[in-house]
Amino acid sequence: MSLWNERRLPRLAPEFYRGQSYIHWTHTVQGRRQGWLNPEFHFIFRERLFHTCVRYHLCCMSYVLMPDHIHLLWIGTKAETDQLKATKFLRKHTPIEWQKQAHDHVLLEKDRTRDALTRVSYYLRENPVRAGIVQNAKDWPYFGSLVPGFPDIDPSDQDSFWRCFLANSRKL
Repeated sequence: MSLWNERRLPRLAPEFYRGQSYIHWTHTVQGRRQGWLNPEFHFIFRERLFHTCVRYHLCCMSYVLMPDHIHLLWIGTKAETDQLKATKFLRKHTPIEWQKQAHDHVLLEKDRTRDALTRVSYYLRENPVRAGIVQNAKDWPYFGSLVPGFPDIDPSDQDSFWRCFLANSRKL
């Protein structure tokens, strides 16, 4: 085994992953294996994502399941939110063998505006188009948003996310 496989990606200090943090996560399937992405897996993934969001006080502004990896844009909603623990929980309870460590991008304050977050969400949503899988992002069935308590959120409509997110934030 090479040294590269034994190393972990650098992480920021734990406090960057706690509280009202905004993080873009990328989880890659071990060996970039494909063939697992189907409607049944999507259903299981959403269920596990829901439990993760409730347990760790998160909203998922956007997720995209790709043939060999997934993207998540998580927003912490309470002081006790811990996205490192949430990531570990989701990976443990999702029936996929993941690479050793997820990649994260902690968004800076300037990247947390509504417009900036909408751009990140749009970028994630366009992944299947850039990969040449579909010509239009709306044709890709493996994407969504999740705000606990708002089952009717429309993942294609960012205004829908913001209405639900803000309503959820007022309850906190």
